[in-house]
Amino acid sequence: MTARRPCPPAPGPLEDYAARFDDLFFSLAQRRGFREYLTALLAQRERNKTITCPAGAEPVAGAGMPGVQRLQFFLPESPREAELINDRRLELLREETSTAPHDGGVIVIDDSGDRKDGTATAHVGRQWLGRLSKTDNGIVTVTTVWTDGRLYYPLPATP
Repeated sequence: MTARRPCPPAPGPLEDYAARFDDLFFSLAQRRGFREYLTALLAQRERNKTITCPAGAEPVAGAGMPGVQRLQFFLPESPREAELINDRRLELLREETSTAPHDGGVIVIDDSGDRKDGTATAHVGRQWLGRLSKTDNGIVTVTTVWTDGRLYYPLPATP
């Protein structure tokens, strides 16, 4: 069996966290992509809605940059088990006393709706949009988080 090639480390203490997921990825490119994605999630950026933003590039002009291309591959196409990664994330949160769930916390279920023109996006239709307090053409997203008022993190839930 061939030894794994070392991965460029994530900045600062993020590397210790990222390394705890290494066994869930098959290749160096996946481990590197995971570190870049975690770093991008924590970076403060003006724009956060496009794939170019986490890579620190301009929306249209920067789409061909290597960092953007790596993230574009890693997020939707890199073979990995998303459930295993999410399970590990929750396991690490439960292990740490400062983030472990306790009796003073609650589970919050949020069903937010956003207006959406057309029907090209899946699940778009005429429905109640809580954000707008009216029925309109849109999409509703349901999220679940655990919180105790000082911190929160997303929980996996399937309706």
